[in-house]
Amino acid sequence: MSYSGKVLYRRSPHLVLYWQGGKLIFENYVDRTRITAAPITFEILRFFDRWRSDESLLRHMRQFSRSSVRKAISALARHSLLQRSDGSGSDSDRLMQTWEPWNPCAGFFHFSTKDVQYGHDLQATRRWLRQRAKRHPIPSPVKRYPAARQFELPAAATDSEFSQILLNRRTWRQFSQRPVQLAQLATLLELTWGVQRWVKLPGLGSVALKTSPSGGALHPIEAYVLALRVAGLPSGLYHYAADSHRLELLRRGATRRQLVDYLAGQWWFGSAGAVILMTAVFVRTQWKYESPRAYRVVLTEAGHFCQTFCLTASWLGLAPFCTLALADSRIEKDLGIDGVTESVLYAAGVGTRPRGKDWSPWPESK
Repeated sequence: MSYSGKVLYRRSPHLVLYWQGGKLIFENYVDRTRITAAPITFEILRFFDRWRSDESLLRHMRQFSRSSVRKAISALARHSLLQRSDGSGSDSDRLMQTWEPWNPCAGFFHFSTKDVQYGHDLQATRRWLRQRAKRHPIPSPVKRYPAARQFELPAAATDSEFSQILLNRRTWRQFSQRPVQLAQLATLLELTWGVQRWVKLPGLGSVALKTSPSGGALHPIEAYVLALRVAGLPSGLYHYAADSHRLELLRRGATRRQLVDYLAGQWWFGSAGAVILMTAVFVRTQWKYESPRAYRVVLTEAGHFCQTFCLTASWLGLAPFCTLALADSRIEKDLGIDGVTESVLYAAGVGTRPRGKDWSPWPESK
């Protein structure tokens, strides 16, 4: 859009303002750009509620010099707080149209929490936690009502195979060099993410049923496999076709370094056999649920799948783990997804257990 060949400006629809440390923050939560600025900046953004020229702002703010106003417009456009009519900004606005009913609540949380930096020095982390525990003791993991009437419950039945699987589920961080078998990976994928049956809904079409529940049976979660050491499967990056129970090769080859980079530098997972990267295709859930609360539904569903995966891996005698510490943008780039309509949420991995160990929570050294 232009007027007489001039560039027009409009404020981004993805802005939030908040105070932090006594400073006023202006943030585009989709592009993850933020600046500190004086409150007068709000007046500029308010003025550009529709496409307007810089000349119109100059006439509106005559009390300021032309050079200072143009400098402010340029800075706001550079930080994507203002859009330019010549399309020189990002593609986020077009992609974010499906998020409109969920914004700003869900969008601000989702995009503001991507690509977080993590520390990887286990010894330093332990020292910090011990120091913190001295100042602020670790919170109790249970809650009680001492004054309430108490009823004793019978002990749970723990002699079944299922109960033993539940009791033996642990997060592993050390693995043997033995590869995961292809049949084991196939079982993990089919029992966790595979479509088990289809149900026809009159006037709507067919919906998939899996071993985990999904709001509206819409199943936004997709599974991608980074295979490093799986006997009978070339290393590489795959997509799991949940309806046909097939792996679709997206990129040949996979390395330990790649896996560690995907998992935000968590080197203790580097010897795993495979990692399943869970993404969400948000439009599936957005089609039915317009409330931003539905974003909670998507996150919860990823958790359903992860627990099913970990229990299945435990049943197979493997060593599972899961993590939310991800290099989001790196993964999304390699998967060829835009990070807006489809974005990575969670990772669940698996390896073979070290001989002679019934659990290996943390490595002693790198």
